[in-house]
Amino acid sequence: MDVRKLGLFSVCGMSAIVSLAGLYGDTPDARHAWAVHDWNRPLPAKITAEPGQPPSDAVILFDGSNLDAWESTKRGGGPATWKILEDGAMEVIGGSGGIKTKAAFGDCQLHIEWASPKEVKGSGQGRGNSGVFPMNSYEVQVLDSYETELLPDGSNKNPNYADGQASAIYGENPPLVNACRAPGEWQSYDIIFHQPIWEGDKLKYPGSMTVLHNGVLTQDHWEMEGLSTHCRRRALAPHPTKLPLSLQDHGNPTRFRNIWIREIPSRYENTTHGGPAVNEADVLALRQKTAGELFAKANPADSNKKGALDRMLEVISYDTADQYMKIVDELSKAYIAELDALDSTAIQSRKGDVLSLKGSCDVLTRNAVVPETFPLKVAVLRIIKANDFDKKK
Repeated sequence: MDVRKLGLFSVCGMSAIVSLAGLYGDTPDARHAWAVHDWNRPLPAKITAEPGQPPSDAVILFDGSNLDAWESTKRGGGPATWKILEDGAMEVIGGSGGIKTKAAFGDCQLHIEWASPKEVKGSGQGRGNSGVFPMNSYEVQVLDSYETELLPDGSNKNPNYADGQASAIYGENPPLVNACRAPGEWQSYDIIFHQPIWEGDKLKYPGSMTVLHNGVLTQDHWEMEGLSTHCRRRALAPHPTKLPLSLQDHGNPTRFRNIWIREIPSRYENTTHGGPAVNEADVLALRQKTAGELFAKANPADSNKKGALDRMLEVISYDTADQYMKIVDELSKAYIAELDALDSTAIQSRKGDVLSLKGSCDVLTRNAVVPETFPLKVAVLRIIKANDFDKKK
């Protein structure tokens, strides 16, 4: 086993590993509560995600059986009246109004499948028009944009404006490419949506939209410029942090199926480890908490002075409070005295331990946790030099 890959570790008795953490990557700092490759950092929650199925933590908004998750967008609300078809899709009933989820959502991962009518009627904005509105405010256009491109002879079989075709951020940004399938064929949108962030009336972050249309990237982290509308630019404005998802009735019998959503954390929720919203006070508080938890497991009185010292060096990589530094100093003096008492033959058996301590001290000094004059490092370098530990044999 390569101990350097695991970091320094300690064992309680002969059976249980207390901590697989240790001094390995760059230590925590003012903007990062965790070290690089930190074994103390919490692991992500486990979900299952089978091919073609919603993830296990998804909220199912439409599975083909009912419209219980939806209501009308008309004033006063009321039941969603779109038609449920025998094949498990729902179809817009033109003139009935849009529908919106009863539940409200913020930042999200959204999957939705749609199909324009197989029988083509009209052109441009009249072909299978609808829209997907995260937070009822930002539209990803749904439209039959098949053959909406200029041909070599300059003709266009299905002319339309670029910022209004399928997977456009309507009125703002055309898709990177046209990935639209033929009329009547099922298509998919996978949307990653982050809402704008405000501090009072001051915009901190405009929000963003990433869209994959039939598995093809068509919007690459597009930062929104405004609230979706027709023909005009409508500035971003503060709104609640959770609002319904809505689907548009534009008069065309567009179909939808297999709709699910996962709420995802805002990039501004993370205040303790890098990112645009990092807060040094929150970082410090988490570092102090982690140090306290590690210290509770450290057992400085362990008869294995090297093991106890390793664990305390890990503690001070998070927090150099006087109470911890005093113990490190005491353990360092005791361990160095133990090494100095060994004869030239016995000290050779400690070479690995000594070089390991040097590595830990190097991490601490490189990251300015302790100065280059850190007494333990000075003593370790002295022992390495005196016993030629730094020479390759």
